[in-house]
Amino acid sequence: MERVKRKVLQGVTNIVRFNWQFYVIAIIAIAGLQFAKQYLPPSFQVFADIFLLLSTLGILVSLAVSLYIYDLSNLYALDWLTVSSPQQIANINAGFDETSALLMQKYPTANLQVFDFYDPAKHTEISIERARKAYPTYPGTKTIRTSAIPLKEKSTDVVFLILAAHEIRNAEERIVFFKQLKNALTPTGKIIVVEHQRDLANFFAYNFGFFHFHSKATWKKAFNDSGLHLEKEFKITPFISTFILNKNGITS
Repeated sequence: MERVKRKVLQGVTNIVRFNWQFYVIAIIAIAGLQFAKQYLPPSFQVFADIFLLLSTLGILVSLAVSLYIYDLSNLYALDWLTVSSPQQIANINAGFDETSALLMQKYPTANLQVFDFYDPAKHTEISIERARKAYPTYPGTKTIRTSAIPLKEKSTDVVFLILAAHEIRNAEERIVFFKQLKNALTPTGKIIVVEHQRDLANFFAYNFGFFHFHSKATWKKAFNDSGLHLEKEFKITPFISTFILNKNGITS
């Protein structure tokens, strides 16, 4: 199998590429305020300068953090995964899959099933549509609904949800979703959820964009209400959290 290798600056480039309209609007707004500032009273010019500085810093910080997370950290190296030699694995995405090929590379003897729960009626973000056009789906990917995951009972050693589960916005839908995954796990199986959180670090990085993420309390409630046991939680970076779940409280 040919080794999969991410391109230089692939992560931050994709963010700009798939969300370019926000950057264009921000640049136009900053340039417009910079031009209009000269017509403002001196006292208001100070506030305009502060706003311009904060706006520019906000954009630069978000891009710098994204560069760190998606291009410079070990997120996609997958060396933080400690699960050894699973035989049956599933990778579930929400319309954009950057990890199935990497998982197959890490676990070459495993049988991998890939599922995509992207629903254009629910997931209306233009960035996902652009990503889907730019990158072909992983071979054999099955389109599913969150309420109907085609995994047999006690059939799967590990289920991966890498930067995908936050797209399930409805709390009840999340519980139904995770209950199905619990049912699909083997007795010692695990669910690995990788996500940003709605916390101070991500507010610093993305400002009000952090509202797109769920809080730790929301995640833990979803896991608990689904009957899942949180075996371990750790940070891949200060901005990315990993939850390792099982259904019997068994640790390994």
